[in-house]
Amino acid sequence: MAGVLANEPSLAQDEKLTSDEKLAYTKSDVESTSSTVSEVLQDERDIVTHVISVDDDPTQNPWTFRAFFLGLGLSCFGGVLAEIYYFKPQTVLVSVMFLAIIAYVLGIFMAFIIPRRGVFRYLNPGPFNKKENAFIVIMAGAAANSALGTEVLAVQRLYYNITPNAGASIFLLFSSQLLGYGIGGLLRPVLLYPSKMLYPSVLPMVSMFDALYNKVDDGGNKKKLRMFYIGFFALFVWEIFPEWMFPLLTGFSIFCLAGHKNQDFTRIFGGSNGNEGLGILSICFDWQYIAGSYNPMAIPLRAQFSNLIGYILCIICFVAVYYNNIWDSKNFPFLSQVLFYQNGSQYDQLLILNDQFEVDKTLLAEQGLPFYAGTWVVNLLGTNLGMGATFTHLLLWNFDDLRYAWGWATPSSLKKAYQEFDWKFWRHDGKRDVPDEDADIDPHYREMLKYPDAPNSWYVIVLFAAIITSLVIIYKTNSTLPWWGFIVAVLLASISILFFGSLYAMTGLQFIIQPFVQMIGGFIHPGKPMANMYFVLYGYNSVTQAQLLLRDLKIAQYTKLPPRAAFTAQMIGTLLGCVLNYVLMNTIIDNQRPILLSVEGTNVWSGQQPQQYNSQAIAWGGLSHELFAVGKRYQWVAWAYVLGLAVPRAVLARPPLVPETPAQLPVHADPVLLHLLAWYLRTRYPKWFAKYNYILAAALDGGTQVMVFILSFAVQGASGDSHLFPQWWGANQAGNYDHCAMIAS
Repeated sequence: MAGVLANEPSLAQDEKLTSDEKLAYTKSDVESTSSTVSEVLQDERDIVTHVISVDDDPTQNPWTFRAFFLGLGLSCFGGVLAEIYYFKPQTVLVSVMFLAIIAYVLGIFMAFIIPRRGVFRYLNPGPFNKKENAFIVIMAGAAANSALGTEVLAVQRLYYNITPNAGASIFLLFSSQLLGYGIGGLLRPVLLYPSKMLYPSVLPMVSMFDALYNKVDDGGNKKKLRMFYIGFFALFVWEIFPEWMFPLLTGFSIFCLAGHKNQDFTRIFGGSNGNEGLGILSICFDWQYIAGSYNPMAIPLRAQFSNLIGYILCIICFVAVYYNNIWDSKNFPFLSQVLFYQNGSQYDQLLILNDQFEVDKTLLAEQGLPFYAGTWVVNLLGTNLGMGATFTHLLLWNFDDLRYAWGWATPSSLKKAYQEFDWKFWRHDGKRDVPDEDADIDPHYREMLKYPDAPNSWYVIVLFAAIITSLVIIYKTNSTLPWWGFIVAVLLASISILFFGSLYAMTGLQFIIQPFVQMIGGFIHPGKPMANMYFVLYGYNSVTQAQLLLRDLKIAQYTKLPPRAAFTAQMIGTLLGCVLNYVLMNTIIDNQRPILLSVEGTNVWSGQQPQQYNSQAIAWGGLSHELFAVGKRYQWVAWAYVLGLAVPRAVLARPPLVPETPAQLPVHADPVLLHLLAWYLRTRYPKWFAKYNYILAAALDGGTQVMVFILSFAVQGASGDSHLFPQWWGANQAGNYDHCAMIAS
């Protein structure tokens, strides 16, 4: 239910920023590129010409041994870590900013240590440059995402006792990851090239690149690196304590320590273990979870407080639903993503499925309809309300932006695109005409025109290869998804990429449309939970992948990395990441299967994500008409989309009760507290903020993630037996780490 976060302020909606925020954005980010502009930036063109450098050095070569060596190495690191994080009790993402910083540090080191004479000059052609760094980041970033296809494979192994052969599994991952790339690549003229398609989330990293590679430097880069080393190694050492030796620090709750026999305290104040409780007023000292899904040092204060309000409302709703026993909530665990019988025992889905893994009405009548935990129903309601409200919000506040984003669909534009399309890709040299100065052309895009393009035909080949492979796979793996259902999923993904891709490009807001896609798939393929999983894989994951591809291509455009180098980096990183995701998924399931199937899990491993994916597939894919249709038990989950459309404009326009100054703000969460410090530094010490904020944020993420990577294999059982720290007060191995009462499941 939490509000969706923007990674940076939406400068396209300038009226939403206070004067202080505008001034801070101007001072800090502009000064980071040594600009002398002092006025507030007015539009996207001002931002992309003053916040980040438009200059290009065509002599910089990204096709180096260093770029490929570090790109492949960090892709391995990111791909493995992303899959480890998939099985964590809280959503944690691999920091792309950290990948950028560590690539810079290692690249500088390689340029220094490798000789430049003789044959070594091919390994070390000169100083490490910005384009090499961008190449590495794009490759590693493409790998550092847990492929949604592994979720399908994990559910099949955990809940259907099916293990598809390795070849089919790998090609399932390839096709599902590249389908969105093909669609997104063909939409570059709409979602990438225009200045209005700003991609705010990448501005901090590109601005950091400009600072790091600024040739006119007074020793500032050495100070930045010193700050990075200090922050990195401090968190690297610190994370040993909350992650292994002193796990109480992951959720320190005074209430649990005072009332460790009270199960209501566990539900309300517990939070160190997965699905334990709401963690109200619990203090976390583990940076992995403080900055899990977003770094609080790089997110606007207003966005964080909008999120905080969402959390507060969520807590109120959870408590109200559970303690009023709505939907028989007290029969089930307080927090859970799995399905239950009415008596509270876990629902055995295989008992209602026939040998084709479709719902059998006779078997269903014998077992009865499953139940959700009440809090999970609230989560679904909130998600769907937010989805509906998004459309209303866009029509009220972004109508002109949406109209601009769909300008490509005019008959003249479509005719021009058709005339310019060349399917003979092998004859395409990629050269493009550089037009005269034009105020409507993005200056960064204009600089990129000197480089051969990765032509549309390349993306057509990727798209058709993904479609053909997918059609083979859905029948080879007995997915029960018919060919026409796959086509519907692809069409739904294409429309969603246009709509939500333009929103993400302009504002930085990334909406989760998975529940909506699940609902569509459930109603067009009733009684087929397996088909629903595959429908969501191709209908939703393609949207996410297209957004990631376009984001990375925007990084390439801002850093002047040639398009063909960016294409190569993305393909290599994505394919390598798929293989690593698959290997790690199987290894973790082999070694942690009982924990992944349990409702609560531990503070190290959790099956919450495959649990929710499976329960949604059964409920929506198998029983949509029985559970969510009009008059059924959870009908309001589906009606929430309609209700969301009617959310009043005043609520959508500005989150209520959000003060303008930090002095008025109560502190409820660690990330908000940390961002208050960053906000203060940004407005009061903009030069210091511009120099060190993102470097320090990347260092904290990096030190944490490297130690998590090491501990996962060394002591936490990612590749074999786990080695828990000996029992003591700070490592309560016999129960919840925060000493809250254990609740029998």
